[in-house]
Amino acid sequence: MVESMHPTGRQIELAHGDRRATVVELGAALRSYTVGGRPRIDGYEADEMCSGSRGQVLLPWPNRIAGGAYEFGGVPHQLALDEPARHNAIHGLTRWSQWRIDAVDAATATLSFTLLPRPGYPFTLELGLRYALGDAGLEVTVTATNTGTGACPYGAGFHPYLRLDPAHIDTLELHSPASIYYRSNDDMIPIGREPVDGTEYDFRTARAIGATRMDTAFTGLARDGDGRAAVRLRDPASGDTVSMWCDETFDYLMVFTGDALPDAERRRTGLAVEPMTCAPDAFRSGDGRLVVEPGETVSGRWGITATRGEA
Repeated sequence: MVESMHPTGRQIELAHGDRRATVVELGAALRSYTVGGRPRIDGYEADEMCSGSRGQVLLPWPNRIAGGAYEFGGVPHQLALDEPARHNAIHGLTRWSQWRIDAVDAATATLSFTLLPRPGYPFTLELGLRYALGDAGLEVTVTATNTGTGACPYGAGFHPYLRLDPAHIDTLELHSPASIYYRSNDDMIPIGREPVDGTEYDFRTARAIGATRMDTAFTGLARDGDGRAAVRLRDPASGDTVSMWCDETFDYLMVFTGDALPDAERRRTGLAVEPMTCAPDAFRSGDGRLVVEPGETVSGRWGITATRGEA
C-alpha cells in the first residue's frame, strides 16, 4: 500500500515559545505561521494545494516578465508563459518543484534546490533557504550560488499574506516605508514610476486600508539604523500588529489586497506583502536585476514579527 502524501509534500513543523511555523517540501514554501495560536499569515491547510501563491518562494525572479521574453548578454531567451491570460512568465521556476530538506531541528529548517539549465533560463544556480524561529519571530535567509560557467540574471522574492484576527483587511491600519509606486498596464507590467505623495498608495503615515485596492509594486523604502525596511499591519480594535521586515538586498515590495483572487472567499482576508530584490519585469528593464558571476553567492534576509497590544 502506498502512503498518501500531502499536496505540498512533507510538512516541517517548527516551534519556539508560542510561535509555530510550517514549511513544506513543495517549493520550500511557508504554509503557516502562528503566534499564541493566532494565524499571522493567511496560509492554507495541509490537505490543500497552495493558491494565490501563498507563502511561495519566487526564484530566480519574482513577479512577471512580459511575454516571457528577455535578452541577457545579447542573447534572446523565451520562457514559458505560465500566466497565459496576460502573456507573462510569472514568479520564477522553483515554486512547484520538490526541494531537498537538508537539516531540521526544533526551530530551524534548511532546504536546497539545484536549478539546472532549461529553455528560457540556461543557467545553473544552487539555491538555499533557512527558516528560523526565535524570540523576535520568524527569519528567512535565501542564498543563490552561480555554479555555472557564465554570468546569469537573478532576482528573489517571497509571497506571504500578512493577517490579523479580523476577517478582512479593510479595518486594519497599514504602515509602509515606500515613497515610490509603479504604474502598470493591464498585463501588470510597469510603465512608469511616481511618488506616492498625494495618492491612495501613500501609507508612510499609518492609516486604515479601507476600500483601497492594490496589486502594486513599490520602491524608495525608508530604513532603520540596521538597514531594515518594514511594513506593518495593526488592528486598532486590539492593538495587535504583524510586520514584514527585509534587509537591504530587498529594495522593492509588491502589495496585493487580494481582490483578484479566483476564490471570492479568500479575497482581502490577508494582505500580501512581498519583499523583492528587483522590480516586476526586471529581466527586461534591468530595474534591480542582479547579475551573478560564476562562483559568486548572493544572499538576503527577511522576516515576520508580531506583537500583542492594547487598542
